[in-house]
Amino acid sequence: MDENAFWALIEGSRHQSHDPDRRLDSLREQLMRRPLPEIVQFQACLHRVRRPIDTWEMWAAAEQIFGGRCSDDSFWYFQFWVVGLGREAFGRAMADPDSLAAVPELRRLAGRPETTWSDGEWPEWESLDYVAAEAFDALTGEEEGLEEALEAAGLDIPCNPEPSGRQWDVRDVDEASRRLPRLSRMFPLTR
Repeated sequence: MDENAFWALIEGSRHQSHDPDRRLDSLREQLMRRPLPEIVQFQACLHRVRRPIDTWEMWAAAEQIFGGRCSDDSFWYFQFWVVGLGREAFGRAMADPDSLAAVPELRRLAGRPETTWSDGEWPEWESLDYVAAEAFDALTGEEEGLEEALEAAGLDIPCNPEPSGRQWDVRDVDEASRRLPRLSRMFPLTR
C-alpha cells in the first residue's frame, strides 16, 4: 500500500462520518477486504506518515490545546488524530503546527472547558493505531498476528513518541504566544 492508497482510506472514512468510532468501523471493513500484506502495509504507512509530526513543535501545539497537560500517551494519540484530519490538513500542520487553529474540530472546542469535551471531540485518536491489528486478527483468527507479520517483514513500529527538533517550554506563555499565536489565543494558558 502506497501513501496515496493510505490517504484514500483515511479520507474516505472522514467523508463518511466525523464520529471516530464509525470511521474506525469503516476503516476496519475496508482493510478486511484487502490482502493481508496490504493490512501490514497500512500499519507501516500509518507510522511512516505520522513520523514527520513527531516533533517538539507539534507536542507544543498539543500542550497548548490540552492546557499545558499533554502526557506522552496523549501526544501519541494526538498524532493519530492529526493523521485522521486527512492529507491536506496534515500537510499544513506538518509545515506549521499553529495551522491547526483553522481546523473546525478545534474551533468548536475553543473557549470551552475540557470537562465539557465529549470523548468523540477530544483531539486524540488512539484507536487508529489498532484498526489494522483488529482487521488482521479478524481475518486470521490470530491474536497479535499483525505484530508478528510486521516483525517478519523487518518493520519496527514504535509505540511511543520520539520527538525531533528543539524542545521548548510550552508553559512559557510569552514564548507559546510567539510560536503558536493562533492556538495561544484559542487555548490560552494561565500565567
